[in-house]
Amino acid sequence: MSKQESMAVECVLMAGRIMIEAGADMTRVDDTLHRIAYNAEIKNPKIFETTTAITMSVPQSHQAQVEPIKRRAINLEKVAQVNDASRAFAEGRVDLEAFWCRLLEIDQDQTDFKFGIKLLAAMLVSGTLLIMYGKAWQDFVPTLVVSGVSFSIYTAIRLNSKLHFVSEFCAAMAMAFLASLFVRIGFGSNVDSIIIGAVMPLVPGVPITNSFRDLLAGHILSGLARGAEAFLTAGAIGLGIAMVLRFM
Repeated sequence: MSKQESMAVECVLMAGRIMIEAGADMTRVDDTLHRIAYNAEIKNPKIFETTTAITMSVPQSHQAQVEPIKRRAINLEKVAQVNDASRAFAEGRVDLEAFWCRLLEIDQDQTDFKFGIKLLAAMLVSGTLLIMYGKAWQDFVPTLVVSGVSFSIYTAIRLNSKLHFVSEFCAAMAMAFLASLFVRIGFGSNVDSIIIGAVMPLVPGVPITNSFRDLLAGHILSGLARGAEAFLTAGAIGLGIAMVLRFM
């Protein structure tokens, strides 16, 4: 494998890893990776992507490389940045080496919204959706409080634990407990309404959407994997709520 081909393969694998870790659907990933390979003058590239690994080979060299996917989150800004960089490379505005350096910058960029902004957004989403569903305004403020507390617990556990679904389970338990408590002391009027609003920031909407998109596009393995992950997340939330409401 020549140096040009080796760097092209590394660019393809890094771009794919960044996009999958950031929550991109497989159709977008596949299109971007093939575009990078073709513009790097690799003929007939063999690329296979799943939610856990990317495999690529260059037929002329009879070699293959695998890039593992070790984490998954939602960061659509990184997906857009990789797409922009790949288009710049395709249009000839940057060469392969500059494209590689840009991918390194995107991969190492840890910029994120401050927790206060995320917390405020989660609370506002919960409160506004409560009203959109036609629930009582009396539950608006309790929903904001419950959502803020549960989202804080969810974030804290995600930052300090590598166990999947534990953060959603614990946040859901806290949510159900506070909703029941507030209604009992007269701070809210309906437990179900408060929970329906407060649970919205935890709902795995992007994984569910990507699961259906992958299945419809023929990416069966990725679609099933993402669907299973979304199902387990929803199950953890439901179980946490059910356990508290069963005994309160």
